[in-house]
Amino acid sequence: MGDRTEQETFWRGTFGDQYIERNACTQEFLAPAIGLYAKILSKTAGIDSVIEFGSNVGINLKAIKTLLPGVRTAAIEINHKAVEALKNDSFFNNGIENGINTGLETGIEIFETSILEYEPLKTYGLVVISGVLIHTNPNELQHVYQKLYQSSSKYICICEYYNPTPVEVPYRGYSGKLFKRDFAGEFLDKYPDCRLVDYGFSYHRDPIFPRDDETWFLLEKTC
Repeated sequence: MGDRTEQETFWRGTFGDQYIERNACTQEFLAPAIGLYAKILSKTAGIDSVIEFGSNVGINLKAIKTLLPGVRTAAIEINHKAVEALKNDSFFNNGIENGINTGLETGIEIFETSILEYEPLKTYGLVVISGVLIHTNPNELQHVYQKLYQSSSKYICICEYYNPTPVEVPYRGYSGKLFKRDFAGEFLDKYPDCRLVDYGFSYHRDPIFPRDDETWFLLEKTC
């Protein structure tokens, strides 16, 4: 099935490949991710599984699994090179998840598909989406919110660039590829049975764990 939006084609192709090269899973990127998710996970309880929408090479999932070694991991990723990196990453292929029938040699459950084409078949204790909604076609956001909601049994973590009103900004010389808005606010309006647990801001000048200037929101389903 072909891509539904130009943004999907963009990330599936050459630009997506180049993004992987710029954001390889090194300590430079992993350490700040661990610092971030240590804060987020401290506000949660009882998480035994996590799925990331748009995982790329799995930096966030590595951070979460470092903090919660027994957690079962799953990833949705559109870019083939990123999927291959996940499959071949020894971090996930360490036997921790033996007994879970993922249908793959690796210990991580991988869905090589667009988020828009992904159909939730089960739920996970934590659903993560980070730096992905900003690159999603705005006309499809309600569709993605629904998938996030359907995939979660308890928590949803949204970590994106924030703006109080929708705005498009240039992205590495491209137009129509980066959008800011109040994603978490829209999600909470759509699903009033979810509550805001906590939120925070990551700053590129943080002296210990510098990250992009992004805002994270931890949401919890209450029923």
